[in-house]
Amino acid sequence: MSVKNIIFYGFLVFIPISITAHFLGWSDLIIFVTAGLAIIPLAGWMGTATEEIAVVLGPSLGGLMNATFGNATELIIAIFALRAGLVNVVKSSITGSIIGNLLLVMGLSMLLGGLKFKEQKFQPTIARLNASAMNLAVIAILLPTAVDFTTPIIDQPTLQRLSVSVAVVLMAVYALTLLFSMKTHAYLYDVGIAEEEVVSIEREEPSTETTIEAEAHETPNLKLWVAVLLGATLAVAIESEFLVGTLEIASQQLGLSELFTGVIILPVIGNAAEHATAVTVALKNKMDLSLNVAVGSSLQIALFVGPLLVIIGAFMGQPMDLDFNDFELLSVVVAVLVANSISSDGRSNWLEGTLLLATYTVIGLSFYFHPIIEGIG
Repeated sequence: MSVKNIIFYGFLVFIPISITAHFLGWSDLIIFVTAGLAIIPLAGWMGTATEEIAVVLGPSLGGLMNATFGNATELIIAIFALRAGLVNVVKSSITGSIIGNLLLVMGLSMLLGGLKFKEQKFQPTIARLNASAMNLAVIAILLPTAVDFTTPIIDQPTLQRLSVSVAVVLMAVYALTLLFSMKTHAYLYDVGIAEEEVVSIEREEPSTETTIEAEAHETPNLKLWVAVLLGATLAVAIESEFLVGTLEIASQQLGLSELFTGVIILPVIGNAAEHATAVTVALKNKMDLSLNVAVGSSLQIALFVGPLLVIIGAFMGQPMDLDFNDFELLSVVVAVLVANSISSDGRSNWLEGTLLLATYTVIGLSFYFHPIIEGIG
């Protein structure tokens, strides 16, 4: 059993602890911490179940399912926060997820992979396409903020309608990226698969009978994994309600601002399973897959999850727009620029990973001290 699985299994103990803490009325801080730790393995189970079901459904439907449910944990947490009226926390978690995936996850993958393999290669074409999509996402969230900043007389309903319109455009672009990657230009994403097939041909091929038995044995149990996915999703929903219900008081007790909690803490909790996956495959010298996990997750947040939350908020009576905090927006721009510049050449090493992690650390420290800066000003 891998170290990652051992850790995830160990974290399952926090599920009964958080439930007990909630019903026995323990402190908000204990409930917040245990619920957050409980979500980490549950997110891992959701991801594993989604991947296993995708194998049964086949490349097209399976790819669509992975693309749709890849950030289900963050979406569930955000919906509960939205229902609680924590709109600013939801916005912070969106920007934090983008920043975390581009800098923290990619940085750890490049650093640890680079320490083991010195230099790793990946598809520069895919990196450039992802960079272009991220640039569009940044522009899309920049413009509503710019409209609000440059037009003081604009009212909230108008800004909300603008945000919904932009959200529809972004979701349409996300659908087109799925069509591009899974249908019209799927061959660009099959390089890693092709390489593995070449390696397998060079090895001694097993008999036909053995191959058939292995394939039959490896076919996932669809009913089992659907049940796991539904159970994990329900558990994540329960833990998310505990987490969100105690967020404000727990943040105060920890001496953290809601801004820092939204940008740093919540994305780390929701993305922990993806973080582990990206680093694990990087250590196996599969940097293409590692970057697809990191950058693909950022794109899904920017082009699908964020816009979807804008629309959900409108139906829930909790209007959410794309007018972000100026400092959050600046941090996203910095993260995208640094990540794009480092990944543009199709090669990575440990120093580039260190640069990404250093950028994330500086941004994290800035968010941590941000309330103090505001107080002094």
